[in-house]
Amino acid sequence: MIWTTQPRSEVPGGLAARQIGDGPPLILIHGVGLRAEAWAGVMPQLSAQFAVSAVDMPGHGGSPLGKARELTDYVSRFVDYVQSLDQRVFVAGHSMGALIALELAAQFPDRVAGVAALNAIYRRTPDAALAVQARANALNAEARASAEPTLERWFGRNPTVWDADAANACRTWLNSVDLEGYAAAYRIFAYHDGPDDMALKNLRMPVIFQTGSHDPNSTPEMSKTMASLAPVGRADVVAGAAHMMPMTHPGAVANALLHAFGVTK
Repeated sequence: MIWTTQPRSEVPGGLAARQIGDGPPLILIHGVGLRAEAWAGVMPQLSAQFAVSAVDMPGHGGSPLGKARELTDYVSRFVDYVQSLDQRVFVAGHSMGALIALELAAQFPDRVAGVAALNAIYRRTPDAALAVQARANALNAEARASAEPTLERWFGRNPTVWDADAANACRTWLNSVDLEGYAAAYRIFAYHDGPDDMALKNLRMPVIFQTGSHDPNSTPEMSKTMASLAPVGRADVVAGAAHMMPMTHPGAVANALLHAFGVTK
């Protein structure tokens, strides 16, 4: 199974990363509760054009949480990694990883050559905001909640149509993730309303906002609105995909990144 845990390297910022390929650097950032292996279906399709690093977010996989409690703390860890490289980088983030990627590009436009925001949130409805905040407030750092409600939000309400291998991998990760790291990241994600409009308008590099047609929480409308604000923004909606698009539709994700970042097969 492609989601099997793979060896990691330590990179600046106190982060752990899976690294393959050769070319300009491309950093992949997963979402809350996941780990670098969530990109396992995408990485081989990018490794001929990029030096790909799938990084464990702080408090996940092999990256210790440290003092990360605000989004800026997470971003600063990735800044350390980016600044250690001797060239501009491409960055792709999924879900909360998209928030980190966009903030990184906004703060350091001279170091980021292109950005992909996958299944990103932007201006949740009041009901959606209250629901996600209630889930964050209910997290207990000493008691692990059932993974099944989360899997339903990620893959859809009907388990018979789930990608079984992807869902089982996510279940395993949710059942083993560091509880403190998970809770810290989820609270940040729950109380964030998406990227600042002015920050989006000031992004001068290519940016793609991609989501699934069946993602109820990171909707196509969110991606289209963000793309309309970014000067070189583009929206892409993957038909039939839900929130775990990088795992269930890796080909569509890889092709979108290659196109957005100026690489053609």
